[in-house]
Amino acid sequence: MHLFNRDVISMPDKWEYPWYAAWDLAFHMVAFARIDPDFAKQQLVLFVREWYMHPNGQLPAYEFAFDDVNPPVHAWAAWRVYKITGAKGARDRHFLARVFQKLLLNFTWWVNRKDVEGKNIFSGGFLGLDNIGVFDRSKPLPTGGHLEQADGTAWMAFYCATMLSIALKLAERDPAYEDMASKFFEHFVAIADAMNCLGGTGLWDEQDGFYYDQLRVDGQRFPLRIRSMVGLLPLIACEVLDAEVIGRLPAFTKRMQWFLDNRKDLARHISYMKPSENSDRVKRLLAIPTRERLGRVLRYLLDENEFLSSYGVRSVSRIHKDQPYIFSANGGTYRVDYVPGESSTGVFGGNSNWRGPIWFPVNYLLVEALERYHHFYGDAFKVECPTGSGQWMTLREVAAEITRRRPCHGQDERFAGDPHWRNLLLFHEYFHGETGCGLGANHQTGWTALAARCIEDLSRARK
Repeated sequence: MHLFNRDVISMPDKWEYPWYAAWDLAFHMVAFARIDPDFAKQQLVLFVREWYMHPNGQLPAYEFAFDDVNPPVHAWAAWRVYKITGAKGARDRHFLARVFQKLLLNFTWWVNRKDVEGKNIFSGGFLGLDNIGVFDRSKPLPTGGHLEQADGTAWMAFYCATMLSIALKLAERDPAYEDMASKFFEHFVAIADAMNCLGGTGLWDEQDGFYYDQLRVDGQRFPLRIRSMVGLLPLIACEVLDAEVIGRLPAFTKRMQWFLDNRKDLARHISYMKPSENSDRVKRLLAIPTRERLGRVLRYLLDENEFLSSYGVRSVSRIHKDQPYIFSANGGTYRVDYVPGESSTGVFGGNSNWRGPIWFPVNYLLVEALERYHHFYGDAFKVECPTGSGQWMTLREVAAEITRRRPCHGQDERFAGDPHWRNLLLFHEYFHGETGCGLGANHQTGWTALAARCIEDLSRARK
C-alpha cells in the first residue's frame, strides 16, 4: 500500500466535506495562489508525490473512494498557479517542471486505463459531475457495454493542451522539452479528430449541433441526447499557439510542420489550421470544435431557455424541464429532468446536483476558454448573446457577460437586501439555476472562491 496521507491539506470545507478531493483542491489552489503562493505550489506538488500518486500514475480521488476518477485538472491548476505567482521572467520554473514530470505518469495512466478501445475516445466514469448522466457512471451499465463520454474525452484533450503549453514554456530554456511538446501536440490532434470524426461524426451530432455521450453496446453506438454540461465541456479544450512562442523552438516547429503537411487526414475538422484573420503574425488554434461547430454549440450555451441563466451557465439545459430524457433498458426506466435546485434523487447521497444548478468551476473554465477563442478569432467572430436577443458580442464580451452574471445571494432577500447580511458573503457549493440562491454546503470556500479570480479579471478588463 503506497498511500500515506499525513499532511495539512486544503479541504472543501471544515464540517460537511472535511476530506480532500483531488479536483476540488486544484481549483482551491488557483484562488489560494493570491493569498499564499508557497502553500498553493506545495499542495499541487504534494498530490503527485510518491505517497499520494499510485506507482501506475493514478491520483487519489477522495478519501472515501481513492480509486475513483476525478477530472484531470491538476496540470491546469499548476499552469495557472505558475503564471499567477510571478511576473514574466521571474516565475517558478522548478515548480512547473516538478509537477509536469510527475503528471506524465498520470497522463499515461489515463491513456492506458480509460481509452477502452485505444481510439482516443475516453470513458472515465464518474468524473466529478455526480448525477449528470442518465446512468450512475461509477457503476456497470444496465445495458452492458460502455459509455464513450464527451466530457471524458474533452477533459483529456484539455489535459493534453495544458501539458503542451507547459512543455512549450519549459522548452524555452531546455530544448529537451520540445520532444514532449511535439508529443502532446500530436496527441491532442488525435483526440480532437476522434471526437469529431471516429465512426463518421465521433461524438458530434450534426442534426442537433451538439456533443453527446454515446452508449457502445455490441459494436453499435447510441447517442444519449441529453443537453448538459457534458456537451459544453468540449469547448474548454482549446489552446492558441502564438508565432513568437513556437518561432523560438525550431525542433518543435519542424515536427509540427511535417505533421501538418503529411497527416492531412487528421486536420479534417480541426481549426488549428486557420491563421488569425486580424494579425500579420500567424497563430494556430488547437480546438475540438471548428469555428462553425463552436458557433452552433454557443447558440445553446447562450440561450436563456437552455443553459444561460441570469446567474451563470446551468449544468443541464432548461429544455429538459418539459422534455425529460427517458431511456428504457432491461425492464428499467432511467430519466434526466431539469432540476435547478436540490437533487430529486438519492444518487451520490442526494446532497449534490448537476442536473440544472450552476457550478463555479466549470463556469470558470468556460469563461477562460471563450477568452482564448477570442485571442485567436478576434473581434471578427461575434455571436448573439443572449440567443434571440439581436445583440451581438465578441467572445471576450460573452466571457465578461457570463462573469458578470456570477451568482452571490441570488433572489434570497434575507441576504441580498438586508443591510445587516448583504456584505456577509457565503461561498455556497453550487447555485440554483433559476434564482441564483446558494445550495449545498454554505461555506464551500474551495472552488467557489474562484469568485475572487472573476472579480479580479473583471477589474483588470475595465482598466
